[in-house]
Amino acid sequence: MNFTQKITLLGAHLLCGAWPLLAQTPKDSVATPPPSPKPAAKPVPELKFKFNSEGTLYAKLGFGSQLWTRVIENNPGTMVNGVPQATTYDVGIRRMRIFATMHLSTRYLLYIQMGTNNQSFISGGGTGTGTNGAGKKAPFFFHDVYNQFTIVPALNEQTQKANPFVLYSGIGLHSWNGVSRLSSASAWRLLTLDTPVFNFNTIEVSDQFSRQFGIFAHGEWNRFLFRFNANKPFATNLKPTVGGGAVDNNQGGKPSFAGYVDYQFLDKETRQNPFTTSSYLGKKKMLNVGAGFYTNQDGTMSQPTADQTRSHDIKIWAADLFMELPFGKKSNPMSFNLYSVLYNYNFGPNYLRTTAVMNAGVADPNFKGAIAKEGFGNAKYLLGTGKVWYTQAGLLLPKFSEKVRLQPYVTYAVKNLDALAQKGTFYDLGTNFLIDGHNAKISVQYSNRPLYSVENNRVFKRAGEVLTCVQLHF
Repeated sequence: MNFTQKITLLGAHLLCGAWPLLAQTPKDSVATPPPSPKPAAKPVPELKFKFNSEGTLYAKLGFGSQLWTRVIENNPGTMVNGVPQATTYDVGIRRMRIFATMHLSTRYLLYIQMGTNNQSFISGGGTGTGTNGAGKKAPFFFHDVYNQFTIVPALNEQTQKANPFVLYSGIGLHSWNGVSRLSSASAWRLLTLDTPVFNFNTIEVSDQFSRQFGIFAHGEWNRFLFRFNANKPFATNLKPTVGGGAVDNNQGGKPSFAGYVDYQFLDKETRQNPFTTSSYLGKKKMLNVGAGFYTNQDGTMSQPTADQTRSHDIKIWAADLFMELPFGKKSNPMSFNLYSVLYNYNFGPNYLRTTAVMNAGVADPNFKGAIAKEGFGNAKYLLGTGKVWYTQAGLLLPKFSEKVRLQPYVTYAVKNLDALAQKGTFYDLGTNFLIDGHNAKISVQYSNRPLYSVENNRVFKRAGEVLTCVQLHF
């Protein structure tokens, strides 16, 4: 049975399993009177402890988990747990989080986020056998820890009217990133099953899961929203090869600087935390345009000749557009969602990175065929010096059931990277089954990636995977 046949069989099982949930009970149009309207579902309550009658002083907890199942078409020559495998099936924890926001004064707050990521049967934890065997006991760590102060409050204390200019500043391990809207995307309010990952430009090299230590400022001025930071990147010390591309090496310890500004043409957002929403599920009419940057002096290093190394500045800029337009009947509206961004990356000559989320595969030493330059398992080229254009679009369909709502979507990315001889195109096709908005949903997605030849840096075949994400968040 080939990969396509396996996917067809899997889809049939998913459809059969989901049909009882999606189907509605037929109504007797003659004998049964029309049902009385059901009361609107109450929103999921917050776990919030208020310390004043206005509710402006509080401590709030939140929780979230994203559990994945996958069917992966592995790159050629992949071995999993010592056995050659063309296809791998698994279940894993993509993300698990505990959030805490403590606003014990109108002038300052403390934000903490902790959790774990990317644990499957063989990845994310230990590498041995037994008590701490492969994939077991994944690390649990702090993602965000920052203190924030109010410089100019949203509400004028004398007039009790909204201030046109609002400013906050803080310090710590934070996600007030620059470059693009997607560079600080909330993983819990995505349109798609997951982020494309290249939106986090230094992910897991000079940052910690897209966070760096630093000082930040954010706020708004009329319809402009802005954020800027000065950070100390995590230390990197990769050694370049002679004649090879630049690699992450910031041993000089220079700070990084980043920022992002967007203008809101229609409805306004409130950003009480760093994380941006990718889909409001038709509750807002949005049209934002933005631009941002990231720079780090001497952030990478290359070795043109055997006795010479050269440091290079990281310089990144991006421009993007975000739109969400509700339409249709007011009693049962639809919503169209679009996000498009262009990244211009400069990490130094021929810089190139791969990624492989929860990768189970390694090289099969006995494989004799052509292998992919990206590596094995589900590895793919992530980003590098060059340009990446990414677009995602979704359509929130009208309600046809009281139990679930559908939101199909599509993504398309074009990566034109200097180290490769051919552009790479990546796409995803998926659907969100919204049980309770973003609080409870199931996302099913097919992803397709190009694979590059070791001999000529050109695409020689493509591979795919089917993913399902079950998300609970509140």
